[in-house]
Amino acid sequence: MIEMNIGYRLKSVLTVTVLAGLLSGCASSGNQKDPIEGFNRAIFSFNEGVDTVLIKPVAQGYDAVLPTPVRTGVTNFFGNIADFFIGVNNLLQGKPGQAASDLGRVLVNSTIGVLGVIDWASDMGMEKHDEDFGQTFGRWGMGDGAYVVVPIFGPRTVRDTAGLVLDVAADPVGHVDHVPTRNTLLALRIVDTRADLLPADKVIEEAALDKYSYVRDGYLQSRKNLIYDGNAPREKLD
Repeated sequence: MIEMNIGYRLKSVLTVTVLAGLLSGCASSGNQKDPIEGFNRAIFSFNEGVDTVLIKPVAQGYDAVLPTPVRTGVTNFFGNIADFFIGVNNLLQGKPGQAASDLGRVLVNSTIGVLGVIDWASDMGMEKHDEDFGQTFGRWGMGDGAYVVVPIFGPRTVRDTAGLVLDVAADPVGHVDHVPTRNTLLALRIVDTRADLLPADKVIEEAALDKYSYVRDGYLQSRKNLIYDGNAPREKLD
């Protein structure tokens, strides 16, 4: 397996962020939220190609071969790692109650949940949240910036891409010293995440006349709801 270098990935994400900022100042598609649509569609097509040829087939095989309890355990394991940083972001957003719950989930699932493989915390009524550094920047008042499609990582905004840099830098899986173990864990997480999204493929294909626009609009709406915890303010009409 090819070694995935953290520094290289961070530079790649930063490059796309800078490029998006530059292009948004000199190119326009007529859509204020997506001023670099031509560039984004090209990257979207590239990502679709990689997914069709490599990631999706592997995810389908993974989903077909592994028993449901095993796949659930893998998802729970990586979800437990994410819960710690979700708690950190909730704390940075001024939500100490949710942060305490998130860190409590990590404590419970890392111990009696066998390193997070079993999600006892949810059974105990401890809600799982979804936070990241991009959402934290949004809660701090940072604007979205241009919509941008990042190679491999997919749909983002300039703000969320900046948050992604921190997400990647803080990811403990990417800092595992043993290279084969690190690469195996990173690949497993990608495949497991993609397998969880397989049921959505048919819905998107049937609902979308233009898959690019459908994914873009769905992403922007979803991020807005996440940032405001489902209570997003109404946009002002011109």
